Amino acid sequence: MTNRILTVSLLAAVTLLASGEYSGRRAPSFSLPDANLVYYDILDYRGKVLLLDFMSAGCQHCREAAPVFEKVRQKYGSRVAILSIVTFPTDNQRTVSEYIKDTKTTVPILFDSGQVTGNYLKATPTDSKRDMPRVFVIDPSGLIRNDFGYGPKTKEIFDGPGLFAEIDKAMVKKTPAPSAAKK
Repeated sequence: MTNRILTVSLLAAVTLLASGEYSGRRAPSFSLPDANLVYYDILDYRGKVLLLDFMSAGCQHCREAAPVFEKVRQKYGSRVAILSIVTFPTDNQRTVSEYIKDTKTTVPILFDSGQVTGNYLKATPTDSKRDMPRVFVIDPSGLIRNDFGYGPKTKEIFDGPGLFAEIDKAMVKKTPAPSAAKK
């Protein structure tokens, strides 16, 4: 019995550590344009898993992650949507066009003036760091299931296999706990 309790406790701790810093909250709503001024509204993606990729066209790790997103599109098709977001003026139509040409990405790249990025990354005037890339996995109901910043512990997310596992988990519909009977 003691081993079972220890095992369950360890699994709970690992799950908690695996959750991203911003997990468990509703994904903030937005509508942003791409380079052709086509607007993408996050609410249009309810009912499917959505990956939000906060990136920079000049970021080498972002460029290395681009083929993984293409593999996600191939594997999951329309069940998973992917949107990349860059911040103006760091990125502009020229830098994004070069990124698309170099990486051959088909993922829509949206332009943000900083408000959406700041909202997702919880940027404040005293803490405005923006580590790139950062991927948010949003489930079909609009909750952030997990988020990953690039680093040694999350490298497999940006290489592929780990991201596929996270998508599979987000696709599983969580059933709400039955409510207690009122007295």
